[in-house]
Amino acid sequence: MEHDPKTPPYHTSDKTSFAYVSARDRWPVILVGRHVHDVHRATSGASDEKAIAEGKHIVSELAKLKYELQHDRALSPIPDDGCEDIDAYNVELARLETPRWFNVPWLYSECYMYRRISSIVALTQRWKSYDVFGRQKMSTFRSSRPAVLELAARYKELVQQLDPDRSENSERNSDKATETEKLVFKEIFETCLWGNATDLSLLTSLSYNDIQKLQGSQARKDAEKNILVDDLDAAYDTLKEARKIGGSSERRMDIVLDNAGFELFVDLILAGYLLAAGLATTVVLHPKSIPWFVSDVIPADFSALLNALADPQAFYSAPAENNPNAETQSQPLGEAELDNLGFLFRHWSQYHGDGRLIIRPNRFWTLPGGYWRLSEMDTQLFDELKESELVVFKGDLNYRKLTGDVMWDPTTPFPAAIGPLGHGSNIRSLALRTCKADVVVGLPPGLDEKLRATDGGGDASGSRKWAWSGKWAVVQFYDGKQSSRQ
Repeated sequence: MEHDPKTPPYHTSDKTSFAYVSARDRWPVILVGRHVHDVHRATSGASDEKAIAEGKHIVSELAKLKYELQHDRALSPIPDDGCEDIDAYNVELARLETPRWFNVPWLYSECYMYRRISSIVALTQRWKSYDVFGRQKMSTFRSSRPAVLELAARYKELVQQLDPDRSENSERNSDKATETEKLVFKEIFETCLWGNATDLSLLTSLSYNDIQKLQGSQARKDAEKNILVDDLDAAYDTLKEARKIGGSSERRMDIVLDNAGFELFVDLILAGYLLAAGLATTVVLHPKSIPWFVSDVIPADFSALLNALADPQAFYSAPAENNPNAETQSQPLGEAELDNLGFLFRHWSQYHGDGRLIIRPNRFWTLPGGYWRLSEMDTQLFDELKESELVVFKGDLNYRKLTGDVMWDPTTPFPAAIGPLGHGSNIRSLALRTCKADVVVGLPPGLDEKLRATDGGGDASGSRKWAWSGKWAVVQFYDGKQSSRQ
């Protein structure tokens, strides 16, 4: 806590904040959400009496946690489940003087809730490795079938065009090729930014052959209007320069992941593209170590996604749960669709097998505090990130942790708000974030006020409601390597 920003954090007691709305409305629903049904379902199918009893215990403990939240009880120490991060949670809880649910820093309390869920499961014997959110993550991926098929086709086309043996790449270093590569780079990153909220018309431009279509896509222009800060040009120029200088030498890129399912699929599209284009020689993916914030990626999600792609006919022909279009979704895949998905599976599997696509979880990502603490709490991870050409932080939670989830003035410069990961850090950071929380930095003067004044933007209430919906986004870059040399 001593390494955190001195600016006050967002608090669940602030009724104008999304912190309060989350504690009052969102968290109770999460605690008795679909995963409870999934535990019930798994329990009813079990024949082991111990597993049945423990499954019922998990459901009971989740209900108890919901009761504590809704009745504003004091947060209790997390039971020791044998993991080393327990002390970090309980020591900080003591420093906060055992707060109540509606009078506690938002970032700590939300992380605490998911760590309590993890501990409930980890303290069992039969369910220890069970991901209570696993079924819904894969169900969501199955329902994303149209977007997956579209992206798979475009990915195959793009990678084949990047093949150095193809004659059309003879002018790869020309101005036209550079312009095209930059446009494709931005399009893929914007697809990652918006995740499964991306308009499918955006995906048609993942090609080297149609610059005019890329530039003329009205859907892409509409989406760009909602990106309040866009530093993708600077990120591309940095990777292009590193490729020019480094050539075939090791050039690593890191992605701190957000959601599983379709978003992870798109992240792998990004990783594969960067490797195929030579903008990186190795991509390290950083998932969480435990089930986290419902949909965050854990290593098992990577395996589940590849297994689905290994036999896509079986995966996509199965009826989609809770999907009104299940009959349509379960139609068999065509030969071309299977071919595209097979290409993608082989491409990613080869990268993974060659050690160029690496999955590297770390407990730091699920600690209760922000990333201002990284240099002190995990010096090894901090030093590893310094070796990267670019570290991409995906999603809203990573943004909250980068900035400490405190009440920055929205015009605060991004490098100042990320503290030890900013000036002099020797780390290049790129935040890809659709806004779903109050904290936002790096905005031009007056823009926050303008957005608050829009319909539903929150001006009259004193809230920053425009930043809660995911409609708006920021893409913010800072070169900590350059600043460390100055």
